Amino acid sequence: MGDTNREKALEALGGFQIFGEAVDVAPYGTGHINETFRATFDQAGTPVRYTLQRINTSIFKDAAALMENVRRVTEHSRARLAGAPDATRRALTLVPALDGGYLHTDGDGNAWRCYLFIEKTHTVDLVDSEKSAYEAARAFARFQGLLADMPGGRLNETIPDFHNTPKRYAAFHAALEADALGRAAGATPEIDFVLSQEGIAGSLVEMMASGAMPERPTHNDTKINNVLLDDATGEGICVIDLDTLMPGSALYDFGDMVRSATINVEEDSPDWRGVVCRPEIFKALADGFCAGGFLTEAEKGNLALGGALMTLECGVRFLTDYLEGDHYFRIHRPAHNLDRCRTQFALVRSILAQRDELQGYVEGRK
Repeated sequence: MGDTNREKALEALGGFQIFGEAVDVAPYGTGHINETFRATFDQAGTPVRYTLQRINTSIFKDAAALMENVRRVTEHSRARLAGAPDATRRALTLVPALDGGYLHTDGDGNAWRCYLFIEKTHTVDLVDSEKSAYEAARAFARFQGLLADMPGGRLNETIPDFHNTPKRYAAFHAALEADALGRAAGATPEIDFVLSQEGIAGSLVEMMASGAMPERPTHNDTKINNVLLDDATGEGICVIDLDTLMPGSALYDFGDMVRSATINVEEDSPDWRGVVCRPEIFKALADGFCAGGFLTEAEKGNLALGGALMTLECGVRFLTDYLEGDHYFRIHRPAHNLDRCRTQFALVRSILAQRDELQGYVEGRK
């Protein structure tokens, strides 16, 4: 980490109610949006670690509303878990800022938050076993279960229409028509695939609008690396990365797990031609998520469709960002977002080819 970033992180840590002396600050994690650091403090001779994040306010424009969601959900989750074994590792704990709130704004206008670091856990970017898939899905199901009785009304929408697939298509069409950087000619197969799938894009939005699919407080970004797994047992301990907490559909959450977990390569792999949806991982996800016991028949009956649609939507977002000049997702090489969309579209094809088998498993599971 460069000296400037380290100095900014150290300065931000001074805005929170943390006892002791900072002895180490380093980048942490693999997220695309926010900048995350792990900080170690010496507290009376004992090292204590914290997770510090700089919120990307170009994407999350109302950081205060976002943090109100996070506060409500973490406080309610901890209250529900009170007295349970290992409760302090099973829900995030915000560190108060000096002003008593949970959001610190530095002199440059950057928004920061801080959590207690949850020890003896790890994340994975690629599911390597049915057990890890099951544990992640069960963790997200437990997370939704904890929020089922949360008081205070609907959560704030941190990104309006985040999983509104027709509106994602509208943004894609606008980017394609503008073609501001002349990139469309190099992405013709990807553009053609997006257009060929437009007929199913509105399925979940229409079901929710009609009342056939219930609205729930949902995570909306259920990648496998947003679950902390216990180092010793592999159990899904805690759900993290709560920026996209919003009203949504359970199928958004399950579908994004299918997108991120059933794929057999990294989501940005240039080797997209070998991408497949691993059915054994889908089945493990379904077992873990259905174990929550809260899904309606309509939700269970569309789990495979949810997987295809959330994967399609994410691919459309990657392609749109590529056409617009890579403003949203952080990239690390030229055409990074084009590689990302290609893996998503290959996965959509594989899910749709297996859709009857996958949905049949859900409906036949004991």
